[in-house]
Amino acid sequence: MKLINCYLLLLPLMILSSCNAQKGKNAISLKDSYKKDFYIGTALDTNQIAGKNSKEDFLIKKEFNAITAENIMKSMYMHPVKGKYDFTFSDKFVAYGEKHKMFIHGHTLIWHSQLAPWIAEIKDSTEMKALMKDHITTIVSKYKGRINSWDVVNEALNEDGTLRKSVFLNTLGEQYLIDAFKLAAAADPKADLYYNDYNNEEPAKREGNINMIKKIKAAGGKIDGVGIQAHWRLDSPSIEVIEESILAYAALGLKVAFTELDITVLPNPWDLKGADVNQNFEGSAQMNPYPEQLPESVQVKLTERYASIFKLFLKHKDKISRVTFWGVHDGQSWLNNWPIKGRTNYPLLFDKDLKPKKAYQSVLKLKETKK
Repeated sequence: MKLINCYLLLLPLMILSSCNAQKGKNAISLKDSYKKDFYIGTALDTNQIAGKNSKEDFLIKKEFNAITAENIMKSMYMHPVKGKYDFTFSDKFVAYGEKHKMFIHGHTLIWHSQLAPWIAEIKDSTEMKALMKDHITTIVSKYKGRINSWDVVNEALNEDGTLRKSVFLNTLGEQYLIDAFKLAAAADPKADLYYNDYNNEEPAKREGNINMIKKIKAAGGKIDGVGIQAHWRLDSPSIEVIEESILAYAALGLKVAFTELDITVLPNPWDLKGADVNQNFEGSAQMNPYPEQLPESVQVKLTERYASIFKLFLKHKDKISRVTFWGVHDGQSWLNNWPIKGRTNYPLLFDKDLKPKKAYQSVLKLKETKK
């Protein structure tokens, strides 16, 4: 009789615990809200790939179903010395994505920046051609069938749409673009291959991007999509310009991915636009106006900006494959140190304490109104 009474007393607590667990399991998240629209991704740093912070790890698994490595797949880390590759962290990155059934994106194969120093010194076209073949084939083949898509070439254009005079263009001419996509396709025919850049939603650069892609395709290169980095500001680019770009790239039969989304809320020197990591400027109090917290008035602007952007994304969800945030939370963002080091920026949907911001709620609310 006593056992029955104890059970009856404990039963409400057991039911409540079960309900709370179920509620946690089914909690609303970005990836679940947008699962029928496009992948919701994030960029991971080495600590996150290793799962060192349990709270961050929980947030990543809850909110995102696509991942990009923030740095470790760039040549300076993956191919630091001629003939020697380091797959330590890339192996962990891919294993992390596979374990959690995420879409895995490789970033990046050919890029003039964060380049292994020995590659930057190559002057001979034969040597550069051999390097490209070895680099792309080795890396893509290693992860064949495991990495779902690749940024094959990153940031090959100037702001006016002309080709950037990188070490690749200087040694091989425009042919390097065609060769890169052909080599990647040969190494893994089923992986989606992207060209990725910043400001390629702006009209002049967009036109150059379209012309370049047409040439690559005409020469037999396989290119499946365009990555628009989306390092944007509170008031620019306009929604109209972004929409024009989605339509223009989709008209080429390409998937459109927004690959590095963040919204700076800080003033930039000389009204700087873009994401050239080699640009740096001196700091000042005027350039770091919110060192402790973001004023409510700016928080509102950020919220409205994210809502308008995702409203557009939903309008064209049939053309968009993935939306990836460049970082999990504000404390991790590269914008705290670019283009001025040591600032405090607030560009993402989660704050430095991993708490969802009003901008996060505004993005979720768009899906609630669709129900």
